[in-house]
Amino acid sequence: MSSAAAEALSVGLLAIVIGFASLRPRGLPEAVVAVPAALILIAVGAVGPSAAWDEITDLAPVVGFLCAVLVLAQLCGAEGLFRAAGALTARRSSRAGLAAAPRRLLTAVFALAAATTIVLSLDATVVLLTPVVFATAARLALPPRPHVYACTHLANSASLLLPVSNLTNLLAFSALDISFGKFALLMALPSVAIIAVEYVVFRRFFAPDLAETAAVPEFAGQPHIPRFPLVVLVLTLAGFVVTSGFGLEPIWAAAAGALVLGGYSLARKRITARELAASTSVPFLLFVLALGVVVRAVLDNGLGDVLSDVVPTGSGFVELLALAALAAALANLINNLPAALVLIPLAAAGGPAPALAVLLGVNIGPNLTHAGSLATLLWRRVLTAHGAAAPLSEFVRLGLRTVVPGIVVTVAALWVSVGIFGT
Repeated sequence: MSSAAAEALSVGLLAIVIGFASLRPRGLPEAVVAVPAALILIAVGAVGPSAAWDEITDLAPVVGFLCAVLVLAQLCGAEGLFRAAGALTARRSSRAGLAAAPRRLLTAVFALAAATTIVLSLDATVVLLTPVVFATAARLALPPRPHVYACTHLANSASLLLPVSNLTNLLAFSALDISFGKFALLMALPSVAIIAVEYVVFRRFFAPDLAETAAVPEFAGQPHIPRFPLVVLVLTLAGFVVTSGFGLEPIWAAAAGALVLGGYSLARKRITARELAASTSVPFLLFVLALGVVVRAVLDNGLGDVLSDVVPTGSGFVELLALAALAAALANLINNLPAALVLIPLAAAGGPAPALAVLLGVNIGPNLTHAGSLATLLWRRVLTAHGAAAPLSEFVRLGLRTVVPGIVVTVAALWVSVGIFGT
């Protein structure tokens, strides 16, 4: 096959894979199209078997970690940790009085969504926390819009802090020679900055909803907080730092946490073995591996050379801003996961700072359109299941107010962090 034909086929199949993943007709798994696409590209020689295998083995630790975190998040849900958090949030918001309750609930949801995203990854925020937020708003007789929108925005933007908070972060972390702690140190200021930008914008954008009041219910007794899952989460988070210090992949800490909590939940019959197996999301994991092979074919057949000429690799503010803006634009064109797969290896050649700038773009950028990330697409399905909607016009109007200033502010924060702490 000629190089031009291989390039055209690779780009075409990537478009089909992303389109199918965005629409998911009849609820079919993303892997239904992604795996055959990868096999076709290998069969016609657009990507060599050895190159495809290298891509799969490089992604394997990342995918294994994602599997463990998805299981851990599902177990926390089965143990009632999210329901308890919702009940506690409703109780504290109700104490604020009629006028302050909506704003206090928004503050609580911001804190809860950010914490969930940071520790359990963005998928837990979208799939497990969003329904709880719907129920909490209904319990307080408040409009759910600002609070459920906060779930999707923070699922993307609050995932900057830790390598384990987002699949894109894991891809960058595995490509960089920095510790877990150094990653968090460099991304701490950008994380605080984007959450602050989001909160200020949300307070203004949803001012009419946040001004509504209703009869605030009385709550008897304190909600029960399941302590064992909470302890396991804290120890797992500590395990990420410890394993990184010994040069080990974070999958070992995540797997240990999932194993301990899984045994506990099975013994207490909080979850069945079948439900536990389903929470591994094997079809989605296969999709990630296959997508990696498809993107590798696109890069190997011309796009890699083109991008290597235009992608800046410096650590100055202008270069970092250009990288973040490019990453955000690409995320909204082809989704943030393939955008990360394309840009991170190129940016990482310039060191940690350019690769982290790419993360700012692929994590914050998806808040601009529905197709920006798989998490946002999944969030829309959750809304549909609750009889709600997120019109594209409204989503974009809110996104323009958060993404554009958010990119600028977080790049400035990253530039300052690199200047203070080095790389």
